[in-house]
Amino acid sequence: MAVRCSGAWSDCRRGGPPLNVVIIGNGIAGVTAALELRKRKRDWRITLVSGESDAFYSRTALMYIYMGHMRLVDTQPYEERHWSEQRIERVRGWVAGIDTAAHRVNFDDGSSLAYDKLVLATGSVSNKFGWPGQDLERVQGLYSLQDLELLERNTPGLKRGVIVGGGLIGIELAEMLHSRGIAVTMLARESEYWNNAMPKDESRLIARVIREAHIDLRLQTELAQIVDDGHGRACAVMTGEGERIDCQLVGLTAGVRPNLSALKDSGIATRRGILVNLRLEAQVEDVYACGDCAELQSADGSATRVEQLWYTGKMQGEVCAENLAGGRRDYERGIWFNSAKFIDLEWHTYGRVSGGSAPVDPAERHGFWAAENGRHALRIVERDGAVIGMNALGLRHRHRVWERFISEGRSAREVLDRLSEAHFDPEFYRRHESTIRGSLMEQFR
Repeated sequence: MAVRCSGAWSDCRRGGPPLNVVIIGNGIAGVTAALELRKRKRDWRITLVSGESDAFYSRTALMYIYMGHMRLVDTQPYEERHWSEQRIERVRGWVAGIDTAAHRVNFDDGSSLAYDKLVLATGSVSNKFGWPGQDLERVQGLYSLQDLELLERNTPGLKRGVIVGGGLIGIELAEMLHSRGIAVTMLARESEYWNNAMPKDESRLIARVIREAHIDLRLQTELAQIVDDGHGRACAVMTGEGERIDCQLVGLTAGVRPNLSALKDSGIATRRGILVNLRLEAQVEDVYACGDCAELQSADGSATRVEQLWYTGKMQGEVCAENLAGGRRDYERGIWFNSAKFIDLEWHTYGRVSGGSAPVDPAERHGFWAAENGRHALRIVERDGAVIGMNALGLRHRHRVWERFISEGRSAREVLDRLSEAHFDPEFYRRHESTIRGSLMEQFR
């Protein structure tokens, strides 16, 4: 339940510090901002607001709760006492609007909370693209605890689920359902699996692994309509080719978008997300944004980007806290990296590797190796004699080592000579460095 602020702290705006900072969103970005700000400002009032949950939890572990590998409490890295020890107040409530002129956050129960500085860390929501039937019962995304609870309610009697979208959330939901013996069909409109992020070789390898797990992956297949059973519930989907697929659940996992639901009439500038400069300052005084909901503008304002990853949210939370405390630090992401798991196939990427849907820059040289069993692969990308990116499938490599290879401008042949430094597979796993080196040294002659 939201609480009404006493108003005493708002007087700090006129009298100087300490200030009253309200942070909307208790995901990785919001929590990091709160904890880092506390390190710098011991006497400021810091309040975390969330309608989703009382405590911060690891969003990437939602699938393991459903699969029975973890409990919700196991995904919460901080004990309850941590928040009182850090003197961080928490408010449970859904934000209905923000009055930036009055410096108040308004809740859907009619209460409000005053702030001197406001941080928006509102995260993402699942995409919907206007499909007929998308608002029926038994149609859902997978992003929040509420989505997980809804999935549990939708699971009894579930024989087949259809998942629309072939990205990372889609494969997580497919594995979740599959773990309970539920048949899964995945619809992906791309010609190759997730080819906006993967070159063709990697896309095909992952698609094979998915199908070998008995998941019905349909490429070049679009959703046309979700069919109503006559009682307001989904009972089937119709594809663009006119095929009907009977099901009792439709998972909409065609990506996510910044959550801007509380910003209507706030005067806070948005485009895809909340427009911020590299210091994470919004275009309204005393307002900042970080994490999934932030849309970063370049220094000259000519380019923007939204970064929706766990580690970028954490980094942005750190930068936001420093600037709230009086610093003037620009956010610099550094060398891009990401990781995921496709059923039992691990994927890691560092630097820049063009997806299969993007034309390969003729200035780039690509070297690709894949094991005969189709369960291990490595791609190295070189430009102007320096490695700029890599993809690893079924191989664990050390993040810091690849970051060093790329930042130092090492050539592909230099990297291959030192490839064993990056090895991070568990003990007794088969080593592949000599085979990889022999194959890729030939390709980078």
